[in-house]
Amino acid sequence: MRPEQLAEALSAQHLEDERVGETLVRLGHCTELDVTRALARQFGLPVNFELSDEDVDDSLIEQLPIGYARGNLVLPWRLDRGDDRLDVLAADPLKLDEIDDLSTVYDAEVEVWLTTQTRVLELINKTYSKRTKDVDLEKKADEYGEEDEDILHASAEDAPIIRFVNSLIFNASKAKASDIHIEPGDREIVVRYRVDGVLKEVRRAPKGHMSSIIARVKIMAGLNIAEKRLPQDGRIRRKIAGKEVDMRVASAPVSHGERITIRLLDKSAVMLDLDSIGIATDHLRIVRETIHRPHGIFLVTGPTGSGKTTTLYSALSEINTPDLNILTVEDPVEFQLEGISQVQVNSKIDLTFARGLRSFLRHDPDVIMVGEIRDIETAEIAIQASLTGHLVLSTIHTNDAATGITRLVDMGVQPFLVASSLVALQAQRLIRRVCPLCCKAVAPDPKELEMMGVIPDAFFAGEPSLRVPVRDKHGAAIPIVAPDGYELPPRGKLWSAVGCDKCNDSGYRGRTGVYEVLSVTEEIRRLAIRNASGAEIKRAAIAQGLRTLRDDGAHKVLSGISTIDEVLRVTAEEA
Repeated sequence: MRPEQLAEALSAQHLEDERVGETLVRLGHCTELDVTRALARQFGLPVNFELSDEDVDDSLIEQLPIGYARGNLVLPWRLDRGDDRLDVLAADPLKLDEIDDLSTVYDAEVEVWLTTQTRVLELINKTYSKRTKDVDLEKKADEYGEEDEDILHASAEDAPIIRFVNSLIFNASKAKASDIHIEPGDREIVVRYRVDGVLKEVRRAPKGHMSSIIARVKIMAGLNIAEKRLPQDGRIRRKIAGKEVDMRVASAPVSHGERITIRLLDKSAVMLDLDSIGIATDHLRIVRETIHRPHGIFLVTGPTGSGKTTTLYSALSEINTPDLNILTVEDPVEFQLEGISQVQVNSKIDLTFARGLRSFLRHDPDVIMVGEIRDIETAEIAIQASLTGHLVLSTIHTNDAATGITRLVDMGVQPFLVASSLVALQAQRLIRRVCPLCCKAVAPDPKELEMMGVIPDAFFAGEPSLRVPVRDKHGAAIPIVAPDGYELPPRGKLWSAVGCDKCNDSGYRGRTGVYEVLSVTEEIRRLAIRNASGAEIKRAAIAQGLRTLRDDGAHKVLSGISTIDEVLRVTAEEA
């Protein structure tokens, strides 16, 4: 190519708002093949000009809307599960984020093959038309309705605000965020994601777009877009990369306009299994014995966002068999459980926890789950149900297991009723798992070890011991081992968070629970009947072998799962 041809292309490029390669082809100075080969050399990527629609595994396109494929000029054509490698045909190697999205959609490493724009569009059209030619698309749309629309269906032809909101939701799901916060500032919109329990700013946008963004989210959630003075709550159900995700939406008027919070409930990301949520062997034994009893109350305690609902759902999933009638009343119903009748609280029609619970007693229940015990009426009905032959599972907001007992008494329940109905209580928190790819071994501060209940001299001598070890059913201490995917720290050291690309520079990836499980023994019952304080009950439980939240956290730190900083952060009440 002559220098004057390149100069002409660079000049024309600005006028047409296109890439220089497209301009060169349009002016006739080179072909699409020339541009593609040049890009392949520049980026070190292989080319494929011979691929036909017969070579494309058309089952792969079920997870990728045609609008996304066309808009981003990408087509997945081969998936090797042996190597977890996805081969993708692409025309634009600069669309790195979009290509990386495919790694999330298909859960595989992406290998890019370059081809021309004309060729990739031709293959997209052939592959998708072959897949859908026998499908009555109109009938399918009627059957599934708008709520099944995939977030990735937004294409270049959609309004920018639609694409912006969809990208916020998709990227939040990709980052495994639990919440999206869209907040108006004085001059800008701030978007933050809560990932592994920690808020992080991810984006800013001009303040002038705020009303359009709010309106779009409200439309998706079925809210009144004209009402800006009152808080509103709604729900969105969408598919994100083929996975069904429920979203709870809340709007509220604030000083600079309205703010929106979106809670993402990804069913595929939640393991409703007691063995997978980090409960140690000794604690798990008590929990399983409790939930397989025919009657009594099992209470899970902790603040909002500590995983209480996941614990209860996991317990229900374990005991859910055809010979049991299980009913739940929740606010809201977060996940649909097959074979279980679930009722959602609705304050507008006075459907409260207490009213739902009272109704359940006329439906021949075996097991009842109440989302939360908030008041004396709900507490008394739950106790009545447990004393008349039903197993009741519920939650209550207290800092530890022992004060769950005194909280019921404070509500106005007679102490002898509390003592006779409670079987076990479990307090819990969520801690972040250290990223195993970038964590660093460091020598801990002896004072912090003591705060964790770890004896410093024994630890630095290579024989770490806990104040209360995890014990098997025979009472023998269980050795400290690292779970799959983790390693025990070197002798005299513990893992410290560092940060890398895989963990978004946070040093942590994912979360697990720390637990405190209190079995209501005869001694605990006597203390409850005489209205003992929570501190007194806890001292008695510790004397009987209770492992506190911090004790359980220390075990997870020594096992290489988390860090001292994390455990001390979530168990500050025990200081």
